[in-house]
Amino acid sequence: MKKNRLKIVAVVLSLVMAFGLTGCLGMGKNENTDKKALLVVSFGSSYIENRELAIDATEEVIKDAFPDYDFFNAYTSQTIIDIYQDRDGIDINNVEEAMEEIYKGGYGEVLVVPTQIINGDENQDMEEEVKEWEDKFETITISTALLTSYEDYLAVVDAIKAEVPEATDDNAVVLMGHGTSNAADSAYGALDYIFKDEGNPNIYVGTVEGFPTFETVLKYLKEGDYTSVTLVPAMLVAGDHAHNDMAGDEEDSWKNMLKAEGYDVNVVMHGLGELPSIQNLFVEHANQALEEE
Repeated sequence: MKKNRLKIVAVVLSLVMAFGLTGCLGMGKNENTDKKALLVVSFGSSYIENRELAIDATEEVIKDAFPDYDFFNAYTSQTIIDIYQDRDGIDINNVEEAMEEIYKGGYGEVLVVPTQIINGDENQDMEEEVKEWEDKFETITISTALLTSYEDYLAVVDAIKAEVPEATDDNAVVLMGHGTSNAADSAYGALDYIFKDEGNPNIYVGTVEGFPTFETVLKYLKEGDYTSVTLVPAMLVAGDHAHNDMAGDEEDSWKNMLKAEGYDVNVVMHGLGELPSIQNLFVEHANQALEEE
């Protein structure tokens, strides 16, 4: 009899836990559009100082641009969320948790602003997670990633040119993007082409996990007369890839592979999210998304 009672208690506890995770999805729609929520979604970074300079700063600019909205944030990288919890005791929401918090707060309108560079897997997964909540809010608006329209590319080219050392026939500037197996990886090749189409033949774009590769960039560097190369992250945050794959001490870092080829190498350790012009571009995307509703 005692064992049966224990089994019943276990079943009840399981049901309670399951309801706690998914129960709110069975509730009604929030229709009060006077309550507006702003959710800024980033990949995240475990490098605190770089995160503050790029992600936190970008969040603040977007937050200030929409004073009628209550601010929320989320990361798409569960690994980084877990690092903050284990290392620092800091809780950061993933997208599902943030949407649940917003829903429980009674908000009827939600503006979601991703800070992704391209419309790749991270951005697409985020959109799918948000759209699962569509029937729970009166309005959900999602803005686009940084590199979406041709005008975006031109704006990013201008923003980067204004911040990096001058690219000359002696000194090439190489931007390191993340890269992806997703078709959106073509954004990096397009960015490289547009740099050159806008009169910047000595600026190159490569990726860690996509195309153009480091080998692609090196091939073109060897066709020039460069004596030095300046490396710059083409990522929101100068985080793990920038510190290790780009500028790390290992032999296979871009810095050391270029040095092995005889180039003097300089490193700019600033993410795109530190640039006011890039921060404002995310605001423009959010406003455009609202206008299209």
